[in-house]
Amino acid sequence: MLPEVTATRYVTPLREGGSLPGIVEADDLGTYVVKFTGAGQGRKTLVAEVLCGRLAQRLGLRVPDLVRVQLDPVIGLGEPDQEVQELLKASGGLNLGMDFLPGSMGFDPLAYRVDAREAGRVVWFDALTGNVDRSWRNPNMLVWHGGLWLIDHGASLIWHHNWATAAKAADKPYDASDHALAPMGPDIASAAAELAPRVTEELLAECVADIPDEWLAGEPGFDTPGALRRAYTEVLAARAGTVHERITVGAPSQDGPSRAPGWLKDWADAVSGLNKGGGAR
Repeated sequence: MLPEVTATRYVTPLREGGSLPGIVEADDLGTYVVKFTGAGQGRKTLVAEVLCGRLAQRLGLRVPDLVRVQLDPVIGLGEPDQEVQELLKASGGLNLGMDFLPGSMGFDPLAYRVDAREAGRVVWFDALTGNVDRSWRNPNMLVWHGGLWLIDHGASLIWHHNWATAAKAADKPYDASDHALAPMGPDIASAAAELAPRVTEELLAECVADIPDEWLAGEPGFDTPGALRRAYTEVLAARAGTVHERITVGAPSQDGPSRAPGWLKDWADAVSGLNKGGGAR
């Protein structure tokens, strides 16, 4: 089970689309980026974060540590932003936190080079989990202490939004042409040889065990959280062995790379404020 903390102060929002994660301080004196159960994207975003985050860590990829965050909605009463107030009121109870990485910077391919081995491992992992949100438009990677860290896996496991299609997900191709690391010459074959044998049903079972029951309960077609956990395990186990055969890396889209999304600027500003010891507002 993931460690559990209690939120003591909401610091500032990170405005990322409809999910509106926020920086939160907790009773263990840690600072976390929290994704809330009351956000519009729902609990399946949190399920994907836990499963993908834990699996990535077990495979040796860098992902911020995850914690369960207990939140009392009263923490939002003093928030001046009405949207934040409503989000916190709707998120009482258990939420998900990711360790805040102070001083981290958004990945920039012009400033930070990734070797073919590491690029291949990330691309292979994203293909396994069906992550459609690590493109040059929005890399969802940070550089911290000289290492590449993966964040924001909420858009992975697309098939769990429609379990009727899950059986076909094992054979679904993955187009990595627009992947943020495609220009780095990812060595996908080596990544598959190294990582695929490690994605066993036993390993996957350990990862899905960290998903709280309350985020799995009530899923149509599944009588128990345990049955739903087995379904996640079966799809990923079936996909792991041959997904590298269906990864394509072609020419990227022609609309040109965008600037860093607004939430990364918010993150950087928050880091700067916290590092200076001042308030983050």
